[in-house]
Amino acid sequence: MKHSLRKRLTEPGLITAPGVYEMVSLRLADQFGFDALYMTGFGTVASYLGLPDAGLATYTDMHNRVSAMASMASAPLIADGDTGYGGLLNVQHTVRGYESAGAAAIQLEDQEFPKKCGHTPGRRVIPMKDMAQKIKVASEARQNKDFLIIARTDARTTLGLDEALRRAEAYANAGADLLFVESPESLEEMRIIGERFDLPLVANMVEKGKTPILSKKELESLGFKLAIFPVTALLACVQTMTNVYQQFKTDGSSKNGTTELADFSDLTKLMGFESVWDFDRKHQE
Repeated sequence: MKHSLRKRLTEPGLITAPGVYEMVSLRLADQFGFDALYMTGFGTVASYLGLPDAGLATYTDMHNRVSAMASMASAPLIADGDTGYGGLLNVQHTVRGYESAGAAAIQLEDQEFPKKCGHTPGRRVIPMKDMAQKIKVASEARQNKDFLIIARTDARTTLGLDEALRRAEAYANAGADLLFVESPESLEEMRIIGERFDLPLVANMVEKGKTPILSKKELESLGFKLAIFPVTALLACVQTMTNVYQQFKTDGSSKNGTTELADFSDLTKLMGFESVWDFDRKHQE
């Protein structure tokens, strides 16, 4: 049985949630015993559709991925719900769908539709009162109080930190369980955010993004409770695959390759082949 993410939020220490984006990354990360896993929208849309995270994935696309990942994960899964995929009725439908699919939390953001990936330019936000109403509907829609609502504001990049803080406060009053002020651009801005709110705060650690990458100790000292690392593993995979494909192009073979590879037997174990072999042995005629 999965432990309660809500309960973990009341306990000491930062929650580090690595990004997972398809089933291999999900199975691998889940072996490490993290307190939570983060289903990244960027990585999920990229791996599932081969498209940018720019409002092109539908509710059905993402619900499919939530269901698959949550059903396999032993750790609580935090799932990106974008803007809720429409108006208030869509938000209600999305929250209930993500909850029934097995997610432990949904992240909702105040961008206009079609949304854009955080830490990228051109993001615009809807009126604060409209997003507050979305959060109110999301809070009322859940069936279990342990299902968490994460309210994200993208206002910092275009409207400034003060507006982002006002919005986060409004979303807290509307019923959010965690607050996510996206893309603070300095250590000082992160300090201001940490001092402003009593609710658990989310830090989005995107390598070479707008926000400084901080250590666990630094994030804890600033008042953050949940640190998500949405694309770190994906970036590592892309770099490693680039090296391998370049060698194929250059040498026509993997022989004498210098890229460190996982053992094939370890991969078969990760993907559950041992249970297949046990089944075959049991049912051999």
